[in-house]
Amino acid sequence: MFVLVNLKTYPCDPATVAEAARDATEESDARIAIAPQTAHLGRVAATGIETWAQHVAPVDHGSHTGHTLAEAVRAAGATGTLLNHSERRLTLADIDAALDAAERAGLETIVCANNPDQVAAAAALGPDAVAVEPPELIGGDVSVATADPEIVEKAVAAADAVDPDVAVYCGAGVSTGDDVAAAADLGAEGVLLASGVAKADDPRAALDGLLSGV
Repeated sequence: MFVLVNLKTYPCDPATVAEAARDATEESDARIAIAPQTAHLGRVAATGIETWAQHVAPVDHGSHTGHTLAEAVRAAGATGTLLNHSERRLTLADIDAALDAAERAGLETIVCANNPDQVAAAAALGPDAVAVEPPELIGGDVSVATADPEIVEKAVAAADAVDPDVAVYCGAGVSTGDDVAAAADLGAEGVLLASGVAKADDPRAALDGLLSGV
């Protein structure tokens, strides 16, 4: 089970969360990664935890002020990147170009999608994984696997019909071990979450609770 913790722009100490994740990984069979803000990639990677960028831009080297270059996040220690999160939407053409940029830099990729139809469209572009995240459940207290298990099952089926090699993850509201177990039962190979760990008073305890469902 893959667990990606997106720190978004929450006011947490990214290194502290990363260290908690690193220690939790050593005591679990789960694969855990942290996605901090771009400026914190180096600090997080230095802890030894698998590190992901929250986004890379669909650009190459050149005149692209303000964009996040895939090669730059790779050099900072990232090994993967999220794309098309509901808080950072891209057009289909830009997703395709961002995937090319990530491949060029040697980054693993997850493309986020709202529903099974979008999952199918994203899977057709050839990412390593797609993640179904209904926007209305993001940041809430009820996980998608509990609130709408059918959407997870349909997302798994949709991706499999397009490309069986594309893994399916689920996110939105994931915060407990039961949520992780439910996601696995529905066919998801991983989960994305944020506030359940990033806003926790004790990130290690929050991670241990999540991993109890693995």
